[in-house]
Amino acid sequence: MNAKKVTVIGLVAIVALFFYLGMNAYKSRVQSAQDVQVKAEQTRLVRMHSPVFGPQSAPVTIVEFFDPACETCRAFYPIVKSLMAQYPNDVRLVIRYAPFHQGSDQVVKLLESAKNQGKYQPVLEAVLAAQPSWAAHGQPNIEIAFQVAEQAGLDLTKARQDIEKPGMQALLQQDIEDLTALQVTKTPTFFVNGRSLPSFGPDQLAALVNEEVVKARK
Repeated sequence: MNAKKVTVIGLVAIVALFFYLGMNAYKSRVQSAQDVQVKAEQTRLVRMHSPVFGPQSAPVTIVEFFDPACETCRAFYPIVKSLMAQYPNDVRLVIRYAPFHQGSDQVVKLLESAKNQGKYQPVLEAVLAAQPSWAAHGQPNIEIAFQVAEQAGLDLTKARQDIEKPGMQALLQQDIEDLTALQVTKTPTFFVNGRSLPSFGPDQLAALVNEEVVKARK
């Protein structure tokens, strides 16, 4: 290898290193700004209308900002369930809606109607299982989600009536205002007892939950 090639490779490596360091610094600044905002707006993390899984009095609360059309949210659903099974008395999950994808607002209302009928979890799981068939980005087919919900036991006639009620839109609007105030820009976004993940991933979520459980048990 001649000196010119060595020089070029060295320059590319230096540029890549500065890019990597710059991106990390940028992510750190963004996360720090969000942490400050979340601390100042703690009351926006959980609302009375928010769906909750697990014991209401659990000392550790996972808040998940969730879009039913989000593939990563679908992938994380069994991961979060596994964490809750690991700590059945210590952890609860609070769902907040972040309908970023086209048509997701209608599916959120469908889920809320399912909650009113006591069918939230079976309908949620059915809608997530069928997500690839209804949630094509740019051209979703929401009617499929409705059909799947009916097959999961939802009274679809009543659900369609519920969806048209003003209170349903007000509930969704509250979640949108909260995610905007908390600077949530992607799904899923997790907060564990108000703390954001140091970086995104299932291991990071598990570690933060474990840390909060250990702290709560002391």
